[in-house]
Amino acid sequence: MLTLEKPNATRSPELPDTPAKPPKLLDRMREAIRVRRYSLATERNYIQWAKRYIYFHGKRHPAEMGAAEVEAFLSDLATARNVSASTQNQAMHALLFLYRDVLDTNLPWLDGITRAKVSKRLPSVLTVAETLALLRKLPDDTNGLIVRLLYGTGMRIKECLRLRVKDIDFARRQVAIREGKGGKDRMTMLPDALVPALEAHLVERRRWHDIDLATQHADVELPAAIDRKYPRAAIEWAWQYVFAAPGYSTCPRTGAYRRHHWCERNIQRAVKAAANAAAIPKLVHPHTLRHSFATHLLESGSDIRTVQELLGHSDVSTTMIYTHVLNRGARGVTSPLDRIAA
Repeated sequence: MLTLEKPNATRSPELPDTPAKPPKLLDRMREAIRVRRYSLATERNYIQWAKRYIYFHGKRHPAEMGAAEVEAFLSDLATARNVSASTQNQAMHALLFLYRDVLDTNLPWLDGITRAKVSKRLPSVLTVAETLALLRKLPDDTNGLIVRLLYGTGMRIKECLRLRVKDIDFARRQVAIREGKGGKDRMTMLPDALVPALEAHLVERRRWHDIDLATQHADVELPAAIDRKYPRAAIEWAWQYVFAAPGYSTCPRTGAYRRHHWCERNIQRAVKAAANAAAIPKLVHPHTLRHSFATHLLESGSDIRTVQELLGHSDVSTTMIYTHVLNRGARGVTSPLDRIAA
């Protein structure tokens, strides 16, 4: 049976399909950064440099600008802002990424941009006595354990904070560092002195994980494609962060509400407080412990190739900088003043 439409009924007109708005420039830049698997810190830095560049030129679109505008912006950073050479180069790399990988712009003027020359500075290194004094002033908590692990293994702070439970091998006294600087994996030693404290920490950390499972907050951020290959890996104990945050937070990239790793700023504050309490007359930060680790190994007779491998340096020339404190070779000569005084 056919149903006739009422004469007075009005059909709603079909609206034409509205074209989707193209993504904004900075959103395109974020997407390009994430496709290349750059870190969140790199993403934030590149985005803020792109914003500063656009505002510096009166909100002009970067596609309308080129070499002259980039050069003017970088020159202003060096002259008016008095930034360091490394900061200026970071801004330059962000803008080059914007033009090359986001706007897909040919850069024939790249060679004409003046690059700031970064000064080669010697690292600040603690003596063995200063290191011992620093470690004694650390609190007996998670911050203290992390700082001791930084010195005992030579890890970078972010490498330490991103450690997973599966990366620690107590039987072999080894720590696996995954996707370190340059995306490289390597192994380093696990100091015997830290084994009891680290085992006790993992017992408490497992209790937290059980709570997270019960409240459905146990999923953790995973490396690329792991979640597709192993669907349950995000909630498994082996993939959890060794040093997890005490509370939950929202992931700025995915929006997931879960437990992230320990905050880097906590470690920086702990090191600074311990250095002040130990009255160490040097600028001390977490990376100083990595410099001290390498220097103390060389002082004790370790082979420089071994130290290079432990630090994850691609070139031994990078490791050679730590020989500046060793009383060997040309630096081992006696001052002429000391010979006269004698």
